[in-house]
Amino acid sequence: MMRCSTCGERLTPDAERCPTCGTAVARVPTRRMTPGMTAAVGPQRCPRCGYQGQGVPYFSRTGHVGLLIGVSLFTYGLGGLAYWLARRRHYICPNCGLGWEHAARALPAAGPDGSPPALASDSSMPLPSGGLKRRFVGAAMILFASFLIMMGIIEVEAAAIAVGSVFGAGGSGMFFWGWKALQERRQALTTGLQRKILRLATQKGGTLTVTEVAADLNLSLPAAEKVLTQMDDGFRVRSD
Repeated sequence: MMRCSTCGERLTPDAERCPTCGTAVARVPTRRMTPGMTAAVGPQRCPRCGYQGQGVPYFSRTGHVGLLIGVSLFTYGLGGLAYWLARRRHYICPNCGLGWEHAARALPAAGPDGSPPALASDSSMPLPSGGLKRRFVGAAMILFASFLIMMGIIEVEAAAIAVGSVFGAGGSGMFFWGWKALQERRQALTTGLQRKILRLATQKGGTLTVTEVAADLNLSLPAAEKVLTQMDDGFRVRSD
């Protein structure tokens, strides 16, 4: 039996939106596990994409294998070996690639008496990493690449320029990866805050004021007004 993740209303198998609150029904894709997709733990839920199931090995993802090959080529195999040793026991979400260590325990479809499941607390839904280390490493690689390229130009050394270019490209990619993780963390924070507001609205009978949101969620009035304005879609949430 499917139920709405927001209000707990029973849904038909082909429902696209909840008939009570209008929340879009999230479809969890089913995946057939292959020998290369061994699960790390029991069923859990990805905080980024909502996938519920089991994690898969890090190098079962094509992009990670390609990165491993690329690093190996540019570092004569040493970087690839280090990368493989560091990630060979890691598991990820098969949908979005988020590290499975961030996953939370999956919620049951319904309680023992058919009641809707309890909503997960904020502590059970860890936030994605902000990518600070990636951005730091990327910035360091870019600075080092700039130094190599500058020295190569001064000393007229093509090898230094080539190596610097490789480090620069790698550093740029690493920094962008970290920046993307930061945006995903901010989005996760916003989504979590919106969920709290929806729960609060359910408790208050469907109507909230900026003051109530600010007081109950420990936000400033401008911050509360901003998040309420962002949630206004003219259909499920309306502000006056």
